[in-house]
Amino acid sequence: MPLDQIPDDKEMSFLDHLEELRWHIIRSLIAIVIFAIAAFIAKDFVVGTVILGPSRTDFWTYTKLCELADLIRTPALCIDTLSFELVSRKLSSQFMTHVSVSFIVGLIIGFPYLFWEIWRFIRPGLHPKERKASRGATFSVSVLFILGVLFGYFVIAPISVRFFATYQVDPSLQNLFDLSSYISTVTMIVFGSGILFQLPVIVYFLTKAGIVSSSLMKSYRKHAIIVILILGAVITPPDPFSQVLIALPLMLLYQLGIVIAKRIEKRESKQNTET
Repeated sequence: MPLDQIPDDKEMSFLDHLEELRWHIIRSLIAIVIFAIAAFIAKDFVVGTVILGPSRTDFWTYTKLCELADLIRTPALCIDTLSFELVSRKLSSQFMTHVSVSFIVGLIIGFPYLFWEIWRFIRPGLHPKERKASRGATFSVSVLFILGVLFGYFVIAPISVRFFATYQVDPSLQNLFDLSSYISTVTMIVFGSGILFQLPVIVYFLTKAGIVSSSLMKSYRKHAIIVILILGAVITPPDPFSQVLIALPLMLLYQLGIVIAKRIEKRESKQNTET
């Protein structure tokens, strides 16, 4: 029986909790495997179009940057060449890469369902006020994750690929990137961006737990901005537009975290005053 269907006056043993958690994990893994199998079958689209998209100059982001470069008369902004080739050096490299890509795509697509299963396990253990306060958690996490994945795929990944493709320690060296290295970089950037966009949700729960406060985040805001700008400067071409393109959403997420923390503090202060 699911935890959320068990009466409040009935307590479960530690082993019962482990058994329930096991089934939540099993259902999540089944969903991820199903999505992974679908991704494996749709090889031409998943690998050829989606994963290898940032390695081609006709990628949507490069095209739009070139259009913007023509509009504002900034030729350096246009990415019309990618000076590298992808190679597969091992006998089983393409097959194993295909398998790993399928699993990662399955994990990315199935992440909202994975969180929903975990949340179903955690939610019954919360107090009624905590359940009410955390209503819509699955929707918020899913939306932020999707936005992060899109930002990572259409912004960070192509700019990072461009940076590594043009970086040379000596002009005599040619860039021949291994297929598995390229794919692992792109997929980790995309998945990592989805996780990074969970910052407002993390701040929400840390504030509710009393670990983080709006004053603490404000005091470290300058440090966070410096770190974000350094990150943007490292992974983007040497032009201000690309750096701002990377840094601005991260700054907005940090500021949103401050706003969320402040609202929670006001709400809890009001409740304490009324009681």
